Amino acid sequence: MAFDIDMIKKVYNQMKVRVDTARKIVGKPLTLSEKILYNHLWDGEATKAFTRGKDYVDFAPDRIACQDATAQMALLQFMQAGKKKVAVPTTVHCDHLIQAKDGASIDLKNANSVSSEVFNFLESVSNKYGIGFWKPGAGIIHQVVLENYAFPGGMMIGTDSHTVNAGGLGMVAIGVGGADAVDVMAGMAWELKFPKLIGVKLTGKLSGWTAPKDVILKVAGIISAKGGTGAIVEYFGEGANAMSCTGKGTICNMGAEIGATTSTFGYDESMERYLRATDRADVADAANKVKDYLTADAEVYANPEQYFDQVIEINLSELGPLLNGPFTPDLSTEVGNTMTEKAKANDWPLQVEWGLIGSCTNSSYEDLSRASSIAQQALDKGLKMKADLGINPGSEQVRYTAERDGILDVFEKLNAKIFTNACGPCIGQWARYSDPKNAPKNSIVHSFNRNFAKRADGNPNTHAFVASPELTAAIAISGRLDFNPLKDTLLSEDGQEVMFDEPTGWELPPKGFDVKDNGYLAPVEDGSGVSIEVSPTSERLQLLTPFEPIGNEIKGAKLLIKAFGKCTTDHISMAGPWLRFRGHLDNISNNCLIGAVNAFGKKTNFVKSQLTEEYGAVPDTARAYKAANVKTIVVGDHNYGEGSSREHAAMEPRHLGVAAVIVKSFARIHETNLKKQGMLGLTFSNENDYDLIEEDDTFNFLDLDAFSPGKPLSIEIVHSNGNKDIIKVEHTYNQSQIDWYNEGSALNLIKKENA
Repeated sequence: MAFDIDMIKKVYNQMKVRVDTARKIVGKPLTLSEKILYNHLWDGEATKAFTRGKDYVDFAPDRIACQDATAQMALLQFMQAGKKKVAVPTTVHCDHLIQAKDGASIDLKNANSVSSEVFNFLESVSNKYGIGFWKPGAGIIHQVVLENYAFPGGMMIGTDSHTVNAGGLGMVAIGVGGADAVDVMAGMAWELKFPKLIGVKLTGKLSGWTAPKDVILKVAGIISAKGGTGAIVEYFGEGANAMSCTGKGTICNMGAEIGATTSTFGYDESMERYLRATDRADVADAANKVKDYLTADAEVYANPEQYFDQVIEINLSELGPLLNGPFTPDLSTEVGNTMTEKAKANDWPLQVEWGLIGSCTNSSYEDLSRASSIAQQALDKGLKMKADLGINPGSEQVRYTAERDGILDVFEKLNAKIFTNACGPCIGQWARYSDPKNAPKNSIVHSFNRNFAKRADGNPNTHAFVASPELTAAIAISGRLDFNPLKDTLLSEDGQEVMFDEPTGWELPPKGFDVKDNGYLAPVEDGSGVSIEVSPTSERLQLLTPFEPIGNEIKGAKLLIKAFGKCTTDHISMAGPWLRFRGHLDNISNNCLIGAVNAFGKKTNFVKSQLTEEYGAVPDTARAYKAANVKTIVVGDHNYGEGSSREHAAMEPRHLGVAAVIVKSFARIHETNLKKQGMLGLTFSNENDYDLIEEDDTFNFLDLDAFSPGKPLSIEIVHSNGNKDIIKVEHTYNQSQIDWYNEGSALNLIKKENA
């Protein structure tokens, strides 16, 4: 029996009328993405056709999912909204605050001890406001959502950029900042610029060493880490239909790494099989009644160029296994000789020290079974592990079933560490080194989604490469980055040259899924009697004070930092050990922009103060400006704020007195997060104006009192020598978002309206 089956049936019951109406309004056949979007309009049936990439549209998502690191700030904000209960089904999943070190049982015990204050807070808030709570160890949010909550044709938002994983079950699932989630929890519409559409036609069929992971690694190599920005990627074709549901999830999951709003697949037999295997036959039965509405109209897939803004075609029969990286998920390399040449040319270490399998991207039963088939061959053929191996199962249901079926035992015979059903190394929660900053240069291979510098272990010298679980297992056994399992042999312990056979596995457990305790706690019906305690002396949690409006008078603002090159949310607000402060805005603000490279001097966390003419840490310098009542400006390069959805990357600069962030271009979620927190997120009208910015610059906004939709702003830049430049900056604020700015934040406006 599915969670919230009545809500799902309601979505399906209204779908025919709403989609048929939208088709008439638009005047042409509809893609799956358009059907889902038009079925979830806040105002009901469509009355106009929306322009892709231009029109802001209000939507009514079906549900919300939050992970523990981002849920803290989201729920702290929701507590201020004046509501007794969340307006839509919502869940909290404790998966980020569990450090991988010694193995599942010890690590989980340590996490429950170290983070008990946070877990208890999240559990009590969930209980009070009608939110489903998944305990530490229950699993990784996106795998748990796929197993329990995702449904074809639905729309959900989540406070994690990999919420998009649920596209594997035919959803439009989108990562957002916590403030966006709070809007929907409070019963308000959720706003999104109507996305552009990228169609990916998959012909042929996966076989041999090629996995669903290789599809998205190929797509990332084609369109880059920002090529999907502002677009939904919709996969279709015979190759898509032949793929497992969890394989589809893997592809959608890493859509976040190309900047896509989300990715999705049309409803098919693999999704129906997965729904029935995960005890949701009622959802499958309901979906089957409207299945023509849960995929694109036939004309769309027959002539995709007429209906998508961009079309990519990939022949899966010709696709081989890929390795992407290091330091960026879109640098794609075929296994084998090509990697040898690239590694030598770029001085990448060829020896691999760790292989890591799991994360929200590749932790399904199918993933573990295929990887274990390679591990079993190592045992059968007398091969010794040349690298360490770590496994993160995606959920307690996956772990329990994999243990029952002997899959985990195979890994353990190779001395692999079975970590907790949690994110672990994927989000920097890996105690690999006592001193990561001075750790040696090395290479690792993993089936995770992100591989930015310092992402996994905090070591800037770790070269992380992304691969499928089966290829990760093979490379870990070989210990070589350039090992090609299709051609290369390995020397067994008795001196024989042996080769791996192709990986095998099960799409679904032959004996079905099983679990003793899935880790779910349902909220009480009436939470009015539940009390929530936050100690004023806590280092982990802090009640929020509303932001004051910045106002339309920004004069004499000083440059805080001019970020050089890639500046992701990891650079703005690091994860790893900083996760423990995700519920305490002032404490976590001590990591604000400490990973960003200063364009002046090319150092991190080393900027000039115009108050003292001395250099210091970014947070310290910002605090000094704030204490002197001086506003500050952050300048950045392209795709600023790429990566995680974490709103801390917007809240921290806001808390420290940053008034505006001016960049060449933004990643979508981060731009929205800045707007939600009442800041100015601006882009250079002429991106070459980035080069005009000097270290001692002062900024005067000339026409902010006329801030309005579609109208550029003018800024006077005063240099230390007295020279001045006046530049134009663009923005994408509509009137509602300008209202957020004028009130100091979106939450301030919600509170005002609720009052």
